[in-house]
Amino acid sequence: MAIVVRIDVELARRKMSVGEFAERVGLTPANVAVLKNGRAKAVRFSTLEAMCRVLDCQPGDLLEFVDEDEPADTPARG
Repeated sequence: MAIVVRIDVELARRKMSVGEFAERVGLTPANVAVLKNGRAKAVRFSTLEAMCRVLDCQPGDLLEFVDEDEPADTPARG
């Protein structure tokens, strides 16, 4: 998948459990696991907004585009 979800990184930075995060966002822990493991096909903007509010971050902190066609040894742009 070309979009990588970085919820685990933000949770670790805040020392927040998946259970606490799920409760505060209004998701089940199972749905948080689907997001974390990259199995989600879509995310509602209202859910993304709630995640950003709870984690005090920007959408780009949670989602990253990774070009699967680009060789792994190519330096990152930016």
